[in-house]
Amino acid sequence: MEYYDPRTHHFIADPETDPFGDGTPDFNDLEKASQPLILSASGWRKVFAADGDDESTATSISPADRVIAGAAALVLAEYLGSKTGDGRVVICTACDSRPTGPVLMDIMHRVFLALDAYIEPLFIAAAPEAMASVKLDERVDGFAYISASHNPIGHNGLKFGGADGAVFGGAQSAELIDRFRTVLADPDTIGRIVTLARSVSAARYSELLERIPACKQQSLQRYSAFTRRVVSGSFGPQHRKEADFFEALGRTLENHPVGILGELNGSARGASIDEEFLRWAGFIVEMHNDTPGDVVHRIVPEGESLDLCRFLLENARRENPAFSLGYVPDNDGDRGNIVYYSTVGKKAVPIDAQQVFALAVLAELAFQDYQEAETGADLKKAVVVNGPTSMRIERIASAFSAFVFRAEVGEANVVGLAEKLREKGYAVRILGEGSNGGNITHPATVRDPLNTLFSLVKLTAFQGPGSPYNFYDRWSRLSGTAAGDPSGFGLDEVIASLPSFITTSAYEPEAIMRIRTTDHARLKANYEKIFLEEWEIRRDNLREEYGIHSWREINYEGIEAREGFGPSFRSGNEKGGLKIIFSDSSGEDTDFLWMRGSGTEPVFRVLADCAGRDRSRHDRLLEWHRDMINQADSH
Repeated sequence: MEYYDPRTHHFIADPETDPFGDGTPDFNDLEKASQPLILSASGWRKVFAADGDDESTATSISPADRVIAGAAALVLAEYLGSKTGDGRVVICTACDSRPTGPVLMDIMHRVFLALDAYIEPLFIAAAPEAMASVKLDERVDGFAYISASHNPIGHNGLKFGGADGAVFGGAQSAELIDRFRTVLADPDTIGRIVTLARSVSAARYSELLERIPACKQQSLQRYSAFTRRVVSGSFGPQHRKEADFFEALGRTLENHPVGILGELNGSARGASIDEEFLRWAGFIVEMHNDTPGDVVHRIVPEGESLDLCRFLLENARRENPAFSLGYVPDNDGDRGNIVYYSTVGKKAVPIDAQQVFALAVLAELAFQDYQEAETGADLKKAVVVNGPTSMRIERIASAFSAFVFRAEVGEANVVGLAEKLREKGYAVRILGEGSNGGNITHPATVRDPLNTLFSLVKLTAFQGPGSPYNFYDRWSRLSGTAAGDPSGFGLDEVIASLPSFITTSAYEPEAIMRIRTTDHARLKANYEKIFLEEWEIRRDNLREEYGIHSWREINYEGIEAREGFGPSFRSGNEKGGLKIIFSDSSGEDTDFLWMRGSGTEPVFRVLADCAGRDRSRHDRLLEWHRDMINQADSH
C-alpha cells in the first residue's frame, strides 16, 4: 500500500485497510524487533525498513515493528493524559520524508484515535516547523515527530515533546523510556495494540485525513511568523522591531543582492517555507531536489554529501555572481550544513560544522550587543553549548562579555540548561551543539537552517558606518582580529578572523571507535587510571612541546557539568561525556580530549580540540587519546 502522494505532499492512507491484515506477531517476534532499539533523549531509533537494510528505500515494516510504533503511541498518549488532569490530550503529529514514515504514522494515528486523543496532523513537516507550530498552538499538549534525523534512510524513529515545542529531556525522557520498556516487556501488549488499531472506524479515520491540508497550511503560517520573530530578535508585541529589521535587510539586499541555493536532498524542508520565506526576505533563491522523498545521496549533510551543493552553487554563481550561500539539510530539516562561494579560492567550499556554529554565535552575540546598546539594557549574556563544542566559543563569547555554559550532548540538554539559566536572569539568545553544526536561536527550541542562514547574512550584509547593525565595527573593536576595508569583509574574512582551533570533525573516521565493552563505568575508571600513568610519563614532553602545564577533568550528565576526577563525579550508567582539559602556564585552556558513547548509534565518539593552527598537535593528541581508550577497553 502507498501512503504518500509526492505531487501534493498528502498522506493517502486507506481508512478501510486492516493495519494487521497480513498477520500479527508473536511475543518472540516483538522481543527480537525491540532488541536493536536505541532509546535516548535524542530519539528512539532503529532500522524499521522490512528488509533490515540501513540504506533501504522499502516503504513497509514488519508486524512486530507496527506493534512497537503502536506501543510508542500508547505510552505518549497515556503520559500526556496523566499531566492534563482529565486524561484528554491534543497531540500534533508529523514526520520527515523517509519511506517508512507514513506507515509508522498510520499505526500511531490509529492508536491515538482509539485512545480518544485529538490529533493535529501535519504529515511531512520539517522538525523546526512542527515544533514552532506546537509552541504557538495553545491547544496542543505534546507532539510525536517521526524521524531518524541524520541516520541512513532505512532507519526511522521518534522524538516526543511537550506543549513548549521542545523535545523531552531529563526526567521526562527517562520516564517515557521506562514506560515504553515496561509496555514492550508485557506479552499482552500485542493484543492490546492490535485491538486498538483495528477499533478505529473508517469514517473517523477519514475525517482525520481530510484535516491534514488545513492543519499543514496553518502550521506553515505559524512557522513563518515564528521565524520572523526569531531572526529579528523581536519577541512578544514588538512587531515594529521585526518590520525594522526586514526593511533594513531588504534595502541592503537591493543594493547588494545575495543568492541562496538549497540542495534539499528530498528532505522534509521541501514541504516547508524555505523558498517562499527567503524570497519574501529579499534573497535570490534556487532550490534543487526539493520534492520530499527525492533523496539523491546519503542523508548526513557532511563530507561528500555536500559535493552536489558545491557543484550547483558554482554553476549558479557563473550565471549570477550574487549566489554566495548554499545549504544541505538532514532529512528532518533541523540541521543545514553550509557551503559558501569563496572569493579567495574562487570556488564553493563547505564550512566545518564547528565553524558554522561559531559563526552563528558570533553573529547573534554581535546582534544582541547591538540590541543592548539600542535599548540601554545591561544584559547578563550567556551561550549554552554541549561538551564537545570547540573552545573557540569561549574566546568569541569573552569579546562580548558573555558566559559559556556546557551540557551533555543532546539538544534536549542544551535547551534545558538554557531555560534554567534564563530563570536565573541570564539572556541566552544563542545555544546549540557545535559538534553537530547549526544553531538554536531563542525562542526556538531546535536547530533550524533558516536561522543559521540569517545569522551568516548578519555577518556580511550589515557593514560599514551607515548600516544599522555594523557587525564589522563591533567585531573588530571587541576582538581586535578583524582588519581591512569593511566593504570587502565577506565570509572568507569572517572565518579567518575566528579564533584559531583545530577540532576533530564528528564524521571523520578517527572520531568513531568500536568499543567492545558495554560497561562505560569500567571503561572510564580504566581510562582515568591509564591517563594518570601516562601524564606522569609525558608531562615534561607536553610542557616543552605544547606548553601544556596542567589538566582537569569534567563529566557531563544531562544539564550538569561536574569538575573532578573519579567515579564520584559521575552517576547513573555513566554514559555521559568525559573531558580532559589542558591549560598553559598562565592557566588558560588550550586543548581538550573528549569521549562519549553515542546515545543514538552503536559507536563510541571521541574528539580533540586544540588552539592554534598546528594540525600535527591535534593529530598526536587525538592518537594518544584513542590509544588510552583502547587500553581501557582491553583491561
